[in-house]
Amino acid sequence: MLLADSTHLIAGKRLGLLSNHTGVDHLGRRDVDLLRTAHDTRLTVLFSPEHGFRGTEDRPGLPDSRDSATGLPIYSLYGGSRSAARSALDSVDVVLIDLQDIGARYYTYIATATILMRDAARAGKRVIVLDRPDPVGGVAVQGNVRPRVGDPDSAFVGFLPIAMRHGMTLGELALMANDVMAIGADLAVVPAAGWKRDMLYDQTSLPWVKPSPNMPDLESALHYPGLCLFEGTNVSVGRGTGMAFQVLGAPWLNPTEVLKRLDPAGLAGVEITPAVFTPVAPTDGKYAGIALHGVRVHVTDRTGYDPTKLAVALLVAIRATHPTQFQFRAESFDRLAAGPELRAAIEAGNLAPAAWGSWDADLVRFRALRAKYLLKEY
Repeated sequence: MLLADSTHLIAGKRLGLLSNHTGVDHLGRRDVDLLRTAHDTRLTVLFSPEHGFRGTEDRPGLPDSRDSATGLPIYSLYGGSRSAARSALDSVDVVLIDLQDIGARYYTYIATATILMRDAARAGKRVIVLDRPDPVGGVAVQGNVRPRVGDPDSAFVGFLPIAMRHGMTLGELALMANDVMAIGADLAVVPAAGWKRDMLYDQTSLPWVKPSPNMPDLESALHYPGLCLFEGTNVSVGRGTGMAFQVLGAPWLNPTEVLKRLDPAGLAGVEITPAVFTPVAPTDGKYAGIALHGVRVHVTDRTGYDPTKLAVALLVAIRATHPTQFQFRAESFDRLAAGPELRAAIEAGNLAPAAWGSWDADLVRFRALRAKYLLKEY
């Protein structure tokens, strides 16, 4: 859309681009290549988020590098030299941001975008977000809400005061961050044409490009806003398989007993069945090469499904079934859950509806805040 009807925004400008392998058009052509051949512009520098410019890395501390096809420098905002990245802004007039978000608070791309947006504001450079659909739709708002704004440098997996499933695009999140953090960036958003808030990704006719190595398809994305919480436990979420965030398991887990204890209030729109899976070289280090017993989840009603409630129901049921084997990794879990309250409620033996019962009032307030940043084109 930038090149179709908004070229006036970049005409005669030197461009920097924050993107990765998701930065392609509907025919799979890279932003990098399209921008390099665009009339009256010059692409001078690239920036990359978590997982790197090619989207294949799943480890911390990614270094700066160079794009082999064009020779352009790539400054990693996930482990590279921050001072070098800031200095690189001297060679640009406009910063473009094109990343496919996933629709959950924990995804780090908006933190990376905000860090660059803040540096660009200090350097007096304009920022343009090339927006993309929220893959899990822009209507449902679910889960708990982070109570206050954090620092994207230290709260990388959730710094905005948003719900676990927020129903916003990356462009809308950038508008929020620019406002609530008083960044003061000269920010514009080029909307994605044809997307409406009630559309999920498989209704867009766009090809699915894995936004990160462990997000194989839309099914995983639908579960991720809830089941990502299990990253903060000793239960595998299926990393090292082709079903990440569609399965949960551990060597000691008894799926039959867990299923008996699941609260039906958290099971709307989803089918849960016993499963056995074996992680191969999982990047979370959980149970490599071990056959795990667990459950597989499958969405049956996308409009009625709440993955955040399912996650709480599963946490409660697994802990009740395996009180000694199941363990929270408190620091990690609390970071994902935006505080210790959810973990404390589960550890206190609360039933699932009681554990999520405090979310409603916060979700009402969040919807009101969120409305200020929703793009009218959607």
